[in-house]
Amino acid sequence: MSIGEPTTRTSPRSDRSPDPAGAGLQDLALDTADVQEFLDRLVVLTAEALDGRVSAGITLARARREVTVASSDPSTSRYDELQYGLNEGPCLTALRAGTEVLVPDLASEDRFPSYREHALPLGLRSCLAVPLAGDDRAAGALNMYSREPGTFDEATIAVARQFAGEAARALRLAMRLAQQAELTDQLRTALGSRAVIDQAIGVIMAQSRCGPEAAFEVLRTASQHRNAKLRDLAAEIVTAVALTPVAAEGHDRT
Repeated sequence: MSIGEPTTRTSPRSDRSPDPAGAGLQDLALDTADVQEFLDRLVVLTAEALDGRVSAGITLARARREVTVASSDPSTSRYDELQYGLNEGPCLTALRAGTEVLVPDLASEDRFPSYREHALPLGLRSCLAVPLAGDDRAAGALNMYSREPGTFDEATIAVARQFAGEAARALRLAMRLAQQAELTDQLRTALGSRAVIDQAIGVIMAQSRCGPEAAFEVLRTASQHRNAKLRDLAAEIVTAVALTPVAAEGHDRT
């Protein structure tokens, strides 16, 4: 199944393999440009793969709080936000404990009493939250909601786990790419700082007629006395020397 093509909806059955979902996920990974687009399409594909009987969303922990980063429809966000406000619910448990949470019928569920009280009037009857495994803990949760009790049978849960696995892999890849980009920036900054410091040492050596060790000590001592970073002071020295000929030239023309 390619993105943009009509989706054939079939009801999950206990004897049905989740292979069609796997094919769709492969196309999805190839056709999306970034992680956010992947997650947005993933939750829609999840709902479609389950015959449109569920709403799907992805919760991630950001800055010490949980947020919904993708949802298949507005009802998903309402069900998620209710949990964040009450600080209890299946998706929060899945994310924080790293364990799968199934609620066959919210009307008879006793683990989340406050959530049950507020979610039932919104039409929610059954839900499933599957943790998205990170490198060392749950990175988030794939949440699925239904207005019918008993929606999540074995075949449905198998499909949900498959989608959750793909979402987790996408998130891990995004995190590693972000870490690599940050490391590259740090190395680039370090190399740039080293180059500026070396140039400043060269200037001090020329002006003071001393060796590199002595020039570095002069620069370090000046940095301490001025309470300035070594790189910033080095940049000032290099900039001053670079501007000096221009100033002198301008003075000669006066």
